[in-house]
Amino acid sequence: MTIRQNILITGGTGYVGGRLIPLLLKRKNDFNLRLMARVPEYLRARVNGDVDIVQGDVTKPDTLSACLTGIDTAFYLIHSMGSGHDFEDEDRLAARNFAEAAKANGVKRIVYLGGLGEQDESLSKHLRSRHEVGAILQESGAQVIEFRASIVIGSGSLSFELIRALVQKLPVMICPKWVSTAAQPIAIEDVLAYLTGALDLEAGESCVYEIGGPDQVSYGDLMREYARQRGLKRLMIPVPFLSARLSSLWLGLVTPVYATIGRKLVESLKNPTVVNDNSALETFPLRPMSLEAAIGRALSKEDQEFASTRWQDAVSSSQAPRRFGGEQFGNRLVDCRTTYVNLPAERAFAPIQRMGGKTGWYYGNFLWRIRGFMDLLVGGPGLRRGRRHPVELNVGDTLDCWRVEKIDPPRMLRLYAEMRLPGRAWLEFVVTPNGKGCEITQTAMFDPVGLFGLCYWYSIWPLHQFIFAGMLRRIAEAATANGVEHQPPLN
Repeated sequence: MTIRQNILITGGTGYVGGRLIPLLLKRKNDFNLRLMARVPEYLRARVNGDVDIVQGDVTKPDTLSACLTGIDTAFYLIHSMGSGHDFEDEDRLAARNFAEAAKANGVKRIVYLGGLGEQDESLSKHLRSRHEVGAILQESGAQVIEFRASIVIGSGSLSFELIRALVQKLPVMICPKWVSTAAQPIAIEDVLAYLTGALDLEAGESCVYEIGGPDQVSYGDLMREYARQRGLKRLMIPVPFLSARLSSLWLGLVTPVYATIGRKLVESLKNPTVVNDNSALETFPLRPMSLEAAIGRALSKEDQEFASTRWQDAVSSSQAPRRFGGEQFGNRLVDCRTTYVNLPAERAFAPIQRMGGKTGWYYGNFLWRIRGFMDLLVGGPGLRRGRRHPVELNVGDTLDCWRVEKIDPPRMLRLYAEMRLPGRAWLEFVVTPNGKGCEITQTAMFDPVGLFGLCYWYSIWPLHQFIFAGMLRRIAEAATANGVEHQPPLN
């Protein structure tokens, strides 16, 4: 009788983890699958099927034992580049906590996805941290299978979204030095094939595998290939200057990459990321697809208007992580208003569920864009993240500078603000049946931190009266756009 492996996946809300989960679910007769998430509700809304989802946080060691009990193989797909703190320290602490818990629970194998790059003094902080995490995981005593990849090409990936936005929006591009740095891209499908292939390896020593497609190119080559497949003519002008900070601000303006992550990304692009060791090709029965094919596949998904997972939907991609422990918040400040529509709840809720992304925010979109730009300047996400799907929303989805905290169609939607704020903020919509129609209640809530938080709230309160009132009115108009009158309830 064959004993099935017990497998744990961490980072399931991220881009790679979100793609790996359904692949392993298709092989559920071969494995017992467990998923770990800091906020299980975010992950549960994205996973189809009966899966064991447990709460665990690599920064809190006491939460890890229950996650790793009985586990044979753990996929470690966590990193802190999206953190507003020192990501090297956070990655180091997280890896050490996980390694110690894995050792205590007898985990046999850890599969980890890191980054390519020659280990020397010029290596960027980001790539240096990825290498260090792999070394720390080996302290667990488990067999560590570390894959090191360069640019991952796939619909919804950070690299592909950056390329798409630049090429689509800019007929003339000013290209700093990092645009010409050598890289060896790999399709997301091939990354996933390597990750799942690690499950079939024999037990043995830890090993590092460098993985990449057959083409060594630069970001400039990637943009030219994207433009070619899209039938676009683009002029690329190389320049010998443009600092990482200036480049990151520019990326924040024209791509979904907000400033702080952009700066970390640009700093890492100074390092060539090419495969120097071909042992992965010798060990795994896999021949990665070409750059042309990888971009073609990504475009086929892009043309469907949404990808199954996106890098910015990862909880860790937020620049405003939900860390408020120990802070003293003032009294919660609330701005609430209600309107009535003579419609069933499903019709009243429909425009609420479509807001954000290409739909916009119904009123004062120019002011929303200004607010998003200001957020980008201070390292927040701004409005560049859009939304995963034009209509469908799940708990944990990003919605421009918000994240879906709770959704219960056609009754309620609550959004949590991930913009940079001196406190915590929510925007909530509740649809309540009333007679033959429904009341739509819109509530903005803010927990200020200190005097600055209070000053912030009261300084923008007059603007809220203008924007939020207009938004609610336009939502009602959108709901009644099919000729149903918008009127007050009958007494």
